[in-house]
Amino acid sequence: MKLKVTPEDFVVRELARLPVKRKGPYRLYLLEKKNWNTIDLLIRLAKLHGLPYRLFSYGGLKDRHAHTFQYVTVKHGADLTTEDKNFSFRSIGYMDRPMGPDLLEGNEFAITLRALGAGEVAMICRRVDEVRGFGFPNYFDDQRFGSMDRDLGFMAERLLKGHYNGSLQIYLTGIYPEEKKEAKERKRFFRAHWGDWAACLSRAKTTMEQKIFSLLAQKPKAYVEALRLIPGEELSLLFSAYQSFLFNELLRRVLQDLGLELAAVPGVAGPYLFYRRLERRELDYLKSLALPLAASRMAFPDARSEQLFAAILEERGIKRSDFNLRKVRQAFFKSIPRQAIVFPQDFSLEPAEPDELYPGRQKLRLSFKLPRGSYGTMLIKRLTVSFST
Repeated sequence: MKLKVTPEDFVVRELARLPVKRKGPYRLYLLEKKNWNTIDLLIRLAKLHGLPYRLFSYGGLKDRHAHTFQYVTVKHGADLTTEDKNFSFRSIGYMDRPMGPDLLEGNEFAITLRALGAGEVAMICRRVDEVRGFGFPNYFDDQRFGSMDRDLGFMAERLLKGHYNGSLQIYLTGIYPEEKKEAKERKRFFRAHWGDWAACLSRAKTTMEQKIFSLLAQKPKAYVEALRLIPGEELSLLFSAYQSFLFNELLRRVLQDLGLELAAVPGVAGPYLFYRRLERRELDYLKSLALPLAASRMAFPDARSEQLFAAILEERGIKRSDFNLRKVRQAFFKSIPRQAIVFPQDFSLEPAEPDELYPGRQKLRLSFKLPRGSYGTMLIKRLTVSFST
């Protein structure tokens, strides 16, 4: 099976409740794009129009390797409508407030699976009925963990433990898969020469690199002061990645604690475990279960999940109180509940057709809706996972 062969094979449209006005301080745009991630494209648009990036607001991040439609507001009255080969940014009205995740109801997906054999088509068709009846685990997918360093782990975890030097090192030397070759080489240099701040400053390129290495060249142990230079929005994304990791780990353990037969799909931050069917008692429990994101104050739905989470923190050498950061305050950990399992709505599967890109193979088209924060790619993992029986 092949996924995202072309951007049109993975189409995502935001579903939102938008208080659109005829006039207002925030201009509303529909952003249609492919081959761009959301943040990089908005940074480009901000530079193109000579505006600070902080004026741009969005509800969710959308994948580079997809054809996506999402809403963006700009706190600026001029019409910034822009058309390009791989994106369009079209003014569609005004709002009295910025765009944000709270306005999103979910996302609508249209996905094409390619290069399928007859056996795979039959299997996926059976799995669709299983997912309709039993849902699937609501994990955060690999896209959430681009900031995790494969060797050093999560920046946020080091920060929680008070390892300020290590936290800063991950921030400045962590390599993201989509980065350009020059950026990767520069970060490898920083890691190899970590502590030699003059050498690092000589290779610094971004504004943040220059600010932090200039500070450290003057005050070599000023790690906390350097961490305070990181913009709050950026730090919040790094915190969210770690919260997502802990949520996934808790959900895995809940499923294991229920004694379910599980199949695994490898992930960059741990395996994704899937059940095939559920007994009525298990289904009722998981449908009603909402697990909290990690913070100093958390509301657990039951003693089982609280005990499992306590075990996770103990294994990682963290206490709940550590999430109340005292030395770095421009961002914070906020606990919100997230459903343990999710059921796609308006789930349809078109009959298989010959795949024009892979002669002799077939393709399937799926369409469905998911609540905000749930991943269409996770549903695809569930449909294609290998169960032992």
